[in-house]
Amino acid sequence: MLTISVLSATYISDYKVLINFSDGTRQTIDFQEFLENNRHPQFSGYLDLKKFRKFRIERGNIVWGKDWDLIFPVEELYAGKIRTAF
Repeated sequence: MLTISVLSATYISDYKVLINFSDGTRQTIDFQEFLENNRHPQFSGYLDLKKFRKFRIERGNIVWGKDWDLIFPVEELYAGKIRTAF
C-alpha cells in the first residue's frame, strides 16, 4: 500500500490552499466551510485569515498552530473534501 503525504502547500485565496502530494497529485482545498461550521475556540481563531495563512508542513501533513491546533487526515485532503463535523 502506498502511503501518501503532503509535500508542500501554497495559499491561494480566502481559505483555499493548493496541496501537493507525494504521488504528484494536487488538490485545492477550501477550509472555509469547516472553519465556519466548527466554532470550537481551537478552530474558530483560524477564521482570521492572517492566522489561517500561517500553516506549515510537518511529518507529511499540513498543520496550523504551535501544537498542531488544526490538522486533517491526509486521506481527506487527498480526496479533495474535508469533513465539516466530527
